[in-house]
Amino acid sequence: MTLPKIAMGAWAWGNDGTFGTKQDENTLKEVFDTAMENGLCLWDTAYAYGAGQSEKVLGGFIKGLPRDSFMISDKLTPQMMNASSSQPVEDMLDMQLSIMGLDRFDIYWIHNTAGAPEWTRKLAEYFEGRDDAPMVGVSNHNLSEIKQADKILYEHGLKLSAVQNHYSLINRSSEHSGILDYCRKNGITFFSYMVLEQGALTGKYDSSHPMPEGSARAQTYNPLMDKLEVINAKLSEIAVRHNVSTAQIPIAWAIAKGTLPIIGVTGRKQVEDAVKAANVKLSDDEIRDMEETADRFGLNAVRFWEKEMR
Repeated sequence: MTLPKIAMGAWAWGNDGTFGTKQDENTLKEVFDTAMENGLCLWDTAYAYGAGQSEKVLGGFIKGLPRDSFMISDKLTPQMMNASSSQPVEDMLDMQLSIMGLDRFDIYWIHNTAGAPEWTRKLAEYFEGRDDAPMVGVSNHNLSEIKQADKILYEHGLKLSAVQNHYSLINRSSEHSGILDYCRKNGITFFSYMVLEQGALTGKYDSSHPMPEGSARAQTYNPLMDKLEVINAKLSEIAVRHNVSTAQIPIAWAIAKGTLPIIGVTGRKQVEDAVKAANVKLSDDEIRDMEETADRFGLNAVRFWEKEMR
């Protein structure tokens, strides 16, 4: 499977309050069409994003399209399975496929480590020997948990193909812990999510224009705005040099680090930024400059559902 340089994230499409605003389906359809027209055909979603709302919206957009024209990345979230079922993995997978009107996913993830390695083993048993097995990945796993999942999948004739973790200029724990190196050495694609820190690293927000009150992201980033302004100033300086917007630089950085960023998109401008960012070539000096600027503050961007990757 040939993956694009960037994946489109549909987390905010779940309208679960994380982003503070309800997304309009007509606007999202325009977003979807713009991305597809520009070859950004890999879409990342989860049942956890609004209890199926994100999957439902995305499923409506792909309905009727040739199956080989798009790729869908979805997740098995242990906390949202039917614990009383005799086959909870199969039930959740079937439910998600039904919501989206599909017969298979291209990538399927263990969303977090709750109940691991039990659910990894059950997922491996379900897909063992099947011709329609997707790429299997794990999300929000540390290095020892990744190695454990890799071993379990191998025992069932499968391969750990992908790792998806929070990774940005202000959260490089997956790099410092050796996860990125492990992925490179073992042919595992590392998907970086929250590269833009839910808009905090785009230059859109500052102390005078904070994130929307009442949103989960505002609680995390608004208290850090003075420090984020310094980091964004550095990103803006580099963006001017490349004649692009500030938001494109963290995306280009994530690609330059050998990762595949998942960019949350709720407007055409975000898609256009992603398209342009894929063509930005950062120098080693620029990468070092922005990392040193961000590292100076030692910001803690680990969110409530995550853990520090050690």
